[in-house]
Amino acid sequence: MDKNERVQIFIDGGNFHHLVLKKLDIKELDFCFEEFIDFLVGDREITELGKRFYIGTVREKEGDEYSKQAMAKQTALFSTLEAKKWQIKTSKLRNRLEKIIIDERTIGYKNILGKGITCIEINRKREKGIDVKLATDMIIGAMDDRYDSAILISSDTDLIPAIDIVTKRFKKKVEYIGFSIIIDESDQSQNTKPSQGLIGKTSLQRILVKSDILPFICTC
Repeated sequence: MDKNERVQIFIDGGNFHHLVLKKLDIKELDFCFEEFIDFLVGDREITELGKRFYIGTVREKEGDEYSKQAMAKQTALFSTLEAKKWQIKTSKLRNRLEKIIIDERTIGYKNILGKGITCIEINRKREKGIDVKLATDMIIGAMDDRYDSAILISSDTDLIPAIDIVTKRFKKKVEYIGFSIIIDESDQSQNTKPSQGLIGKTSLQRILVKSDILPFICTC
């Protein structure tokens, strides 16, 4: 890698949590983001304000101990990252009611239907606008010539239009960091696979496996 190459890092925190940390039962506060980024960057130069972390913010609910603990952990994470000069971009988490229909695609569906259950409703929290903020920053950074390569840690294919602008119009490189995490050989839905869409659209691809991630668990 070119030692004179300027890089910026763009981490979709929610995406990284669900695809990697949660799969491996690693808490954010136990993960050494700084060492992980040093591993990805190598001898290249991280530009000023070039470490960027995007995440939906947790809000404490009165009487909800879980939300109180989650907010405290996120606040501690933000303090840790900000001490290392990370730029943290946040958005609100929105509640969304999702309905899952019980049919032949559902494991054990006959038993479930036999109990008179035809659907399940789940209240999920979704980040609102994180992909837009990340895409905007990546484009503006390219337009203002703030980096030569963007290291993208996200498998969100909604970022493909921004990647096209960065690579084709501004002639910058986008390095996709994908993950192949095998949790259950018999149930592929439990595993993390790299995004084929992003592999096809980015300038360079690095696919990391479990053994690549484990060295960055904090031992202190």
